[in-house]
Amino acid sequence: MKTVDARGLACPEPLMMAQAAVKKADEPVEVLVDSVIPKENICKFAKKKKKDFSVEEREGVFHIVIQP
Repeated sequence: MKTVDARGLACPEPLMMAQAAVKKADEPVEVLVDSVIPKENICKFAKKKKKDFSVEEREGVFHIVIQP
């Protein structure tokens, strides 16, 4: 699984990093963010692209796993 660490970054950078990783991935992509706004934007992106995804919050970090 490819991991994109976007913690501490402001939008739109986490979303752009997630889009780039998903575009070239043939395996699940895990995106780490530590703010609600990037989490929501990345989830909207996954829904729009009809990708299966899951979100789990652990110790203030959102782990978003997007399936290929």
